[in-house]
Amino acid sequence: MKNLEKYLVVKEEVKEALNTGKAVVALESTIIAHGMPYPQNIETALEIEDIIRANGAVPATIGIIDGKIKVGLTKEEVEFLGESKEVIKVSRRDLPIVLAEKKHGATTVAGTMIAADLAGIKIFVTGGVGGVHRGAEKTFDISADLEELKKTSVAVIAAGAKSILDLGLTLEKLETFGVPVLGYQTEELPAFYSRHSGFNCDYKLESPEHTADILRAKWELGLDGGVLIANPVPEADEIEYSVINEKIEQALAEAKEKRISGKELTPFLLDRIKEITDGKSLETNIALVRNNAVVGAKIAKAFAAKA
Repeated sequence: MKNLEKYLVVKEEVKEALNTGKAVVALESTIIAHGMPYPQNIETALEIEDIIRANGAVPATIGIIDGKIKVGLTKEEVEFLGESKEVIKVSRRDLPIVLAEKKHGATTVAGTMIAADLAGIKIFVTGGVGGVHRGAEKTFDISADLEELKKTSVAVIAAGAKSILDLGLTLEKLETFGVPVLGYQTEELPAFYSRHSGFNCDYKLESPEHTADILRAKWELGLDGGVLIANPVPEADEIEYSVINEKIEQALAEAKEKRISGKELTPFLLDRIKEITDGKSLETNIALVRNNAVVGAKIAKAFAAKA
């Protein structure tokens, strides 16, 4: 039996928005604690909240402080997660331990989806989702994000799956799980830093209203599970796929040499790619999250209007 009050704290601004049917957008905190360097991590997190407000929705950044899932962080809590070295990367498997031991945690895509669902938030904005890692046929390294998309009814707006992954196998896994991969005003799956991947989305979305109609149809039919809304990075900010792929291969080779795997792999790769692109990958990462926030807020607003 659920005892949510013991573990879940919803910020008053978020609670009021949910109770009155206003648009709410969930945001993850791994990007703050593990995805970007200081101080860009904190600056970007606060800027994304402002963008969501400017586009008519209420932001709910999710993290764990002292064993409590906070749905909607204060500025001080965002700064704490961005500066502390004692913040655990939290996915589904980690939640009970971090909560029971009253530790601090930054939620991954999977962890954020769980918390958003518990709070009643249906729209979630992130950078890119996890997926099937390159070489997974030998390592079986597949992100828990995909399993969460299979079972948790939250729409995730992202610039596709992270380009460090095997995008073809990631799409195959999502198809098996019955997760729609919808391209926002595009037919091609974006590849995080790049607008193009060579793979197609399942369907093309024309507008926030079109998106809201599809989400409502899915969930009103009782088809549980998430939806991946793939939103390409703005053209001016993208890194050509062939260029970034070369850097990714270099970073992967270094990770293999250093025997880095599991949940340490993605942060290592993102940090190393930032170094070997002279910071360009970080600029692109920030730009795509900003863009996702605009689109996510508009979708949340359209979804709330049809409630």
